[in-house]
Amino acid sequence: MEACHSTEQSNGTSYSIVAVAIITLETFAGLWINAFIVSVLCIAWVKEKSLNSSEKILLLLGWFRFWYLCISWVYSFLAIIYPEYLCVHPTLQIVEGIRSFFICSNLWVSASLCVFYCIKIANFRNSFFIYLKVKIDRIVPWLLLGSVLFSLLIGILVYNIIDKAICHNLNFTCHGIAWKSSIRVKEHFFPMFFIIGMEFAISFMTVTFSALLLLFSLWRHKRTMETNSMKNLSMDAHIKAMKSILSFFMMYSINFISLILTLIYATEVQNPMIFLNYVSLYAFPVVHSLTLIFSNPKLEKTLLRILSCVKCKVCMR
Repeated sequence: MEACHSTEQSNGTSYSIVAVAIITLETFAGLWINAFIVSVLCIAWVKEKSLNSSEKILLLLGWFRFWYLCISWVYSFLAIIYPEYLCVHPTLQIVEGIRSFFICSNLWVSASLCVFYCIKIANFRNSFFIYLKVKIDRIVPWLLLGSVLFSLLIGILVYNIIDKAICHNLNFTCHGIAWKSSIRVKEHFFPMFFIIGMEFAISFMTVTFSALLLLFSLWRHKRTMETNSMKNLSMDAHIKAMKSILSFFMMYSINFISLILTLIYATEVQNPMIFLNYVSLYAFPVVHSLTLIFSNPKLEKTLLRILSCVKCKVCMR
């Protein structure tokens, strides 16, 4: 029995070390990439005294993703290595409240970016769509402000629900996971899971609807060019844009599934299968932000210039 317990403890320790190491690497990569986006756009803002609408969204998205990765790493580190610290009042509710705020901000600002690209690029003759296309630059600041305020509301709700659950002396234990609850606790947390789940679903539906509209518009324009025998660089650009949208949509779909699984298995932080789910969640801000860099000429040019300078210094050594 003692040998069995020792082996199980050793496996648990090995899992914890590997989990924290992989999550830390992903977090470091994401922090570097999003800090780069924020730095370049802030410098451009100071120099040019203005930013276009897409750059404003990218700036806010990079900022939120930077802090989302920071707080998520702290949460994961405590949940895997020191779960007992999360059960100290008011650590759990503060960490979960801040984490929910940044998750929500990340989702809604990235959804706003998809809506912006859809309205700017897609071509429909609907009068309301034309109105949005003309007014979109004025709408963007209000869209971002609404995203932040809504995210703040979600963070406050999550904090209050967890705080009430703990104050009602519900049966919390911290053996091996961030928190493990009885059926009564899970019922108490149902409103929180429902609200967050609805938020995930609505933001994903927004991204899906925007992507489908944009794909349809590009496909229709491509068919028109084919009919008129206009096989040129413009058609190749349309095909490339359609492939990019599909790849973005696939990334959002995987991230949405991972977020829903996180809600379903919220009390099983140290389950190895759930760990793979967390790896996917940490990978999304890294891969998506890197893709956004190469889709923005200003960011891409700056990154390539930095990489070429680093390469030259390495060669000189």
